[in-house]
Amino acid sequence: MAKLPVVRGDDAIKAFGRTGFSLDHWRGGHAILYHPDGRHLSVPGGRKELKPGTLRTLIRKAGLTVDEFTKLL
Repeated sequence: MAKLPVVRGDDAIKAFGRTGFSLDHWRGGHAILYHPDGRHLSVPGGRKELKPGTLRTLIRKAGLTVDEFTKLL
């Protein structure tokens, strides 16, 4: 299993954007991203680092592997 990178919320939003997710709106401190095929993600935005469990769940929901996500950064 690949090592999970340390990522800020804003960097994760940009990386998911490279896979086809687009920013729909902000709700509180979270960016709501939608994909044309109907998937959606709620990513904590900002400069704080994402917790490993949160990041792993977002990567899984996006249909990516950790290696694929790391290459998008």
